[in-house]
Amino acid sequence: MSKKSDLSQGSLIRSLFTLAWPIIMANILQTAYQLIDTFWLGRLGANAVAAVSISFPILFLVLSLGAGLTLAGTVIVSQYKGAKDQRMIDFSASQTIFVIFFVSAMLAVLGYLVASPLMNLVGAGPETLDDSVKYFQVSSFGFVFLFMFFTFQSLMRGIGNVLMPMYIVLGTVLLNLVLDPLFIFGFGSIEGYGVAGAAVASVITQGISAAVGIAILFRGRKGIKIRLSDMKPDFQWIKRMFELGIPASLEQSSRSAVLTVLVMLVTSFGSEVVAAYGIGARILSLVIVPAQGLAMATTTMVGQNIGASKIKRAESIGNLSVKVAFFGLTGIGLLMFVFAENLTAFFVPNDPQVIKEGAIFIRIMAPSFGLLGVNQVLNGLFNGARFTQASLLISIFSLWIVRFPAAFILSQKTALAYEGIWWSFPISNGIAAVIAFIYYKTGHWKVRTIRHRGDWIQPGVG
Repeated sequence: MSKKSDLSQGSLIRSLFTLAWPIIMANILQTAYQLIDTFWLGRLGANAVAAVSISFPILFLVLSLGAGLTLAGTVIVSQYKGAKDQRMIDFSASQTIFVIFFVSAMLAVLGYLVASPLMNLVGAGPETLDDSVKYFQVSSFGFVFLFMFFTFQSLMRGIGNVLMPMYIVLGTVLLNLVLDPLFIFGFGSIEGYGVAGAAVASVITQGISAAVGIAILFRGRKGIKIRLSDMKPDFQWIKRMFELGIPASLEQSSRSAVLTVLVMLVTSFGSEVVAAYGIGARILSLVIVPAQGLAMATTTMVGQNIGASKIKRAESIGNLSVKVAFFGLTGIGLLMFVFAENLTAFFVPNDPQVIKEGAIFIRIMAPSFGLLGVNQVLNGLFNGARFTQASLLISIFSLWIVRFPAAFILSQKTALAYEGIWWSFPISNGIAAVIAFIYYKTGHWKVRTIRHRGDWIQPGVG
């Protein structure tokens, strides 16, 4: 094992940032897909942005059903990396690829078939229904590609190899920057597809990134080698993966489901408010990327250290990550508060009302970004300790017991109207951070980790 990828020794702060910054950059670049789409679609008008804004939360809901399984791959591989069991790293990676491929294929078929009823369910109006359905259907074709690359990223992250996925994402995003206007507006003999063209461009680039990632795994020169012989279903291993991955999937699904039902509240206030919500949500997704990157880095570092039986070092990683996330995200939140109108105007330059409402949304949320960061990194620690149930329970409470009821009551029963929806975000972020931090300090996750560590360690396969 190279010392460079062995996160169970050396400086914590250096390891955290060395691992986190490529993850953060890759996540920023991934988010750039949606931001690029929004930028070009904004040139078609507010209805085009609203159409994608309506379909995006449901797309995220479908994707998150499989995302938890890719997280399971990260955790399992990272712990075998800490235990220095290369055979189980390769076997686990192969099994993960096999499972995710079939899950994503089923979701692709399902997504295409239910696109129209789903868009009607969330309240797409006649001016946005057709475009939102087409965007969702085309995007469904890319689920397999998207999941395969996400799995590649997760497996590489588990062994501490985070640079290669970042380079691949950079190349595909640059390609998407060219393909987006080409397929949205058309050029020469190439027909423009409007809103659906943005999805076409994304599917093409996702296919390229997936092919490159899978080829790297089969070649086996970057720390993991997958084999067709290892993809024969091992139902005991798959059961363990689902036990770990299903709570993570439900946790991520609960987040996207809340965004979906919030869209149902937002749509009752008209297309301009929907567009403002879509722009604010996308900017928010970009801003919280550092927190998600730190959380993913924390998951990998904690997983490797638990695999190496270094529980105290794993706790030190948690303490460091909380401080970095809180102070770093609070600073970013202050910047977003100051430049809210400029950022909103960048996406819809000719619609003063959307600019105004989008800026209000950002300014209401911005002060709570540090608390959001604390919740994210502690969820990352719990996941790395194979305690994905903790992240799930905290998310369900903060999102379904706090955020949605607060959004409904404040928007429907008070003079705040749709701004009540905006206020539900900082309220739920604060409560989630407090609950996660209190639970973290009880130390129950450490006791549980020590007690159950032997449940997953087994000799190499084959």
